[in-house]
Amino acid sequence: MKTRLLALLILLPLLAPVSAEIPFVRESELAPGDLQHRSTRIITHIIDTYHYKKRPLDDALSADILETYLENLDANRSFFLQPDIDDFRARYRHTLDDSLKQVDLSPAYEIFKVFRKRVRERIDYTTQLLDREYDFTIDEDYLFDRRDSDWAANTAAMNELWRKRVKNDILNLKLAEKETGDIRETLQKRYKRVMNSTFQLKNSDVFQSFINAYTTSIEPHTAYFSPRTSENFDISMRLSLEGIGAVLRSDSDYTQVQRIIPGGPADLSGQLKAEDRIIGVGQDKDGQIIDVVGWRLDDVVDLIRGPKGTVLRLEVLAAGVGPTGPGKIITLTRDQIKLEEQSAQSSIIEVPDSTIKVGVIDLPTFYVDFAALARGDDDYRSTTRDVKKLLTDLMKEDVQGIVIDLRGNGGGSLAEALDLTGLFIEQGPVVQTRDASGRVEVNRDPDPSIHYTGPLAVLVDRNSASASEIFAGAIQDYKRGIIIGEPTFGKGTVQNIVDLNRFTNHSERDHGKLKTTIAQFYRISGGSNQHKGVIPDIIMPTATHSDDQGERSYANALPWDKVEPARFIPASAPVDTFEKVRSRHEKRVENDELFKLLLEELALIREANERKSVSLRESTRKEERDNLMQAKNKLENAMRVAQGLPPVEMDDASIEEEAVSDEESAEDDEMSDIILMETTKILNDLIIPQEQIEENLKTVKKIDVNFDSSL
Repeated sequence: MKTRLLALLILLPLLAPVSAEIPFVRESELAPGDLQHRSTRIITHIIDTYHYKKRPLDDALSADILETYLENLDANRSFFLQPDIDDFRARYRHTLDDSLKQVDLSPAYEIFKVFRKRVRERIDYTTQLLDREYDFTIDEDYLFDRRDSDWAANTAAMNELWRKRVKNDILNLKLAEKETGDIRETLQKRYKRVMNSTFQLKNSDVFQSFINAYTTSIEPHTAYFSPRTSENFDISMRLSLEGIGAVLRSDSDYTQVQRIIPGGPADLSGQLKAEDRIIGVGQDKDGQIIDVVGWRLDDVVDLIRGPKGTVLRLEVLAAGVGPTGPGKIITLTRDQIKLEEQSAQSSIIEVPDSTIKVGVIDLPTFYVDFAALARGDDDYRSTTRDVKKLLTDLMKEDVQGIVIDLRGNGGGSLAEALDLTGLFIEQGPVVQTRDASGRVEVNRDPDPSIHYTGPLAVLVDRNSASASEIFAGAIQDYKRGIIIGEPTFGKGTVQNIVDLNRFTNHSERDHGKLKTTIAQFYRISGGSNQHKGVIPDIIMPTATHSDDQGERSYANALPWDKVEPARFIPASAPVDTFEKVRSRHEKRVENDELFKLLLEELALIREANERKSVSLRESTRKEERDNLMQAKNKLENAMRVAQGLPPVEMDDASIEEEAVSDEESAEDDEMSDIILMETTKILNDLIIPQEQIEENLKTVKKIDVNFDSSL
């Protein structure tokens, strides 16, 4: 699996509007300066001295740096020619290590200058392509995902690639019922923006891309933040955020939503989802939507940012729809993302066909109000404090079991993971940490008391990471509760942010920051969460085992390994308890209509996401698009009917989706969470022996009969 660098940014306020026209950077200006030279010395020193993974800067690493740098510049292999690649490999494959040691950054800039030249050639060629007439009855395909393809052998091959690309772009807009003149104008602007974005890159941008090729070739969570990127990172770590609340990344020509921030406008509206692709951005309720396909991530973020209370419109390709659309327009109002809205929330679910009530605590992140804590406030907010209060309230409601829902929880404070575990166990170890020197430290529950002793389930998915994995792993090792869901993300490493300015006397210039991996987490049973993640005791049928997910999707991720187990006393649970519960779960979902529909929907999305090519014949594209939308609508309506909700009509107008109303979003929220409901049934099986379950079912049916006969 080749490394795919993720540029992650929180969408936050921008103090000044985006400049409409930024001047091109002259080629003579594309050379490293003293700041880049000093930063290189500092970065190579820090990595060599403090990084957890000791990989020598040698010819093997040089080859990886070159390939990663080329991929950073041209991930979809749409600009460089094979002769360019052959030349780069001949000159630099085994010399970039020496260049870094000697602080010679010229190879990075020479490669980038060739890239600029190829971009100009391609964009100039699109002018000719846009003037052509295209026959959309010809049966030919366009390979839009070229990340694993060969580089174009020569200019003729590259011309053919771009002919199909332009034809595909025209067809996409044609199917969206755009006028011919509008199509040409839209694509002219799109392609011009590709060249502008490239020719506006400064020497500092080239430096950041090259240095990150070096850092990520060692380990994927090590990255250099230029002063601009560093400022964005600092803003993202503050407790009070303004914007729409989404984390974005670049994915080929698209800006993709990687994660939704709990409590933000995107989360509260329910209109924007992880893996959606943003293809257009408009300001205010009636502002023109600007096509952003092919834009740099930074520039898209700049458009999306804005102050609290302002309106933003996004044109979005939903996850699973595929690059051919159709898209939809969503409207969001930028707002402050409050800590309260990211905090733990509770609810009570009455398990169907049972007299059992289960308390559910939804935990979106492991948070703590550092500012209030630093001020010495006695009532500062934190995950553990909030969950403790929720547990007390739920126990007053006589719930017989608790579910901790960690789906989508990407982690947060390590201290909170330790403290939260302590609410469910007596004093003992929670996680182990090994640093770069090999020293292992045992991190313990600081509180000898236990707040909740009843039945416990922890619900996780593929996006549960870091602190979530520490908590779930500890609960599993202690056999304190049952872990349910999907194998987790698999991030078991610790990063530290180093201010490079601390290492230089040139304080008048900002050298940026380096995020570097300094340690690795290990479970108290000895194994690491790294790479494998936490494997649930009961794996839901929605789980997929793919190398494209989680930590294992990174080429240079640290492997799984282990240390000596810590000394701890697990709970005394019968050996076959979980096995019996698992067997009942499997029988239940095998015949559950909602689960069957959910799996069909996931398969449909997966199939669409795995496609790498599309037909350039208009009739085929229309048929494929309509079939996909109708299949999705059929499944969604079947799921709604199965849950007692009315079906939603989807006519031709709704297929060309324009917006999702607040009313529809609210109605969707009322639909039961299939995975969560099954989790409560599993927990119910742990609470009640099978004989009592059967007796309860008889009692419930008898009550129903008596009730009906009295009407």
